[in-house]
Amino acid sequence: MLELDAGHYRLEGVLDFSTVVPVAVAGQALLQRDVSIHIDLSAVTGANSAGLVLLLEWMDLARARRARLTYSHLPASLARIAGMSNLTDLLPLAPPRA
Repeated sequence: MLELDAGHYRLEGVLDFSTVVPVAVAGQALLQRDVSIHIDLSAVTGANSAGLVLLLEWMDLARARRARLTYSHLPASLARIAGMSNLTDLLPLAPPRA
């Protein structure tokens, strides 16, 4: 995860069963220290249901901490899975940042 500026991060690469655990740990650390986090997903090159579960888990952690969490640039693969699972409306999607 790449920090772009205060509270703004970009995920890069693939979010699948083989990569999601270290990414999850990094996100948990961010949610422990920041109250407002925006995660840009534009550099995610592939994702499966494990990636969607990760985003949902981070939402739960943010809610528990009363932190504000938003995502932008949801990859098409995650958008399809979220849509088929009726989860799209749950994701805190924000307009892309410049």
